[in-house]
Amino acid sequence: MHILVTGGAGYIGSHATRMLLDLGYQVTVIDNLSTGYKDAVDKRATFYEEDIHHTENLTTILRKEQIDVVIHFAAFSLVGESMTKPLKYYENNVSGTASLLKSMVDAQVKNIVFSSTAAVYGDQKVMPITEEILPNPTNTYGATKLAMEEMMKWTSIAHNINYVSLRYFNVAGAHHSSEIGESHNPETHLIPIILQVPLKERDAISIFGTDYDTFDGTCIRDYIHIEDLIDAHIKAMIYLVNGGKSDVFNLGSGSGYSVRQIIEAAEFVTNQTIKTKEEAKRAGDPAKLIASSDKAKNILKWEVKHPKVEDIISSAWAFHQSHKGGFSQ
Repeated sequence: MHILVTGGAGYIGSHATRMLLDLGYQVTVIDNLSTGYKDAVDKRATFYEEDIHHTENLTTILRKEQIDVVIHFAAFSLVGESMTKPLKYYENNVSGTASLLKSMVDAQVKNIVFSSTAAVYGDQKVMPITEEILPNPTNTYGATKLAMEEMMKWTSIAHNINYVSLRYFNVAGAHHSSEIGESHNPETHLIPIILQVPLKERDAISIFGTDYDTFDGTCIRDYIHIEDLIDAHIKAMIYLVNGGKSDVFNLGSGSGYSVRQIIEAAEFVTNQTIKTKEEAKRAGDPAKLIASSDKAKNILKWEVKHPKVEDIISSAWAFHQSHKGGFSQ
C-alpha cells in the first residue's frame, strides 16, 4: 500500500513517515518546507518539495505514485499567531485542504486520515472531553481545523471519500532512536521550550497565566507520546482501507498535567533546576483540556503505550541533547 504524507517534513509528519516505512509501507512525502525540515524526512521515502495549494501538481503526484491513502498533516499550527493573523491560517489550512481534496477527487483517491486538534472543543467545563461534546473553538487555529473537518464531511457525502479525523491533545516526545524529534523555529510547544533551560538555550521558562480555575492556577493539558499518536494514525488508515465508515476520534492519555507539573517532571528527568517567570495569560488558551479516548480504543483498537509524562519528556530530552538547535535544513 502506498501512502502520501502531506507535511511530512514536520514534527508529526516525519514520525509518521518513519513508522510507516518501518512497517513496510511505501511512502511519498509532500512538504513546501515553510516550517518543516528536509533533514527530518526519512531517505527511504519519495520526497516532493511541493505546496498542496498547487492542485494540478498534486493530482499528478497522486496519479503517478498510485496513492492509496493520504495522511494529512500540512497546516499552520501556532495558536498565538493564528489570533493575530487569522487570514493567513484560513488561507493556508482551509484553502490548502480544499486543494488537496479536489486533487483526491480528480485522482480518485478515496481514503484520508486527517490531523485535527482538541482545539476544536475550546474551553469546556466537563472533563474528560468526548466526541459527543459540541465543538466551540476559542482560537483561529481550532476554527480552521473544524472548518477542515466540515469540508471533509461534505466532500465525503458528495464524492465518496472516506475520512478519519483525529482530534489530538498535546503531542510531545521523540522517536525511540532519538534521530528525529520536535524541532520548530521558533519553538512554541511547552516541553521543548522547558528543555531549552537545562540546555542553556534560555534562562527561564515563562508560565502564561497563574490564576486559571485549576488546582495550581496554571493550564492543564493531556499529553500524548508521538509514537502512540502515529500508531493511532496507522490504525485509522487500516480501519478505512478495511471499509470503516468516516468518523472522528479523540486521542489523548486521559490524564491532565498542569504547566507547573510538567516543569517539575522535566526537572526530575534532567536532574536540573528550571527557573520560571510568571506572565499574563495568552489569548485563546483554555484552562483545561483532557481527552476521553474510549472511542478510539473501542473502534480502532488503539492503546496508549507511553502513559507516563516522565517517559515522554525523557524521549524528548534524549533527542534535544543529540540535536542541539534542532534540524539545520
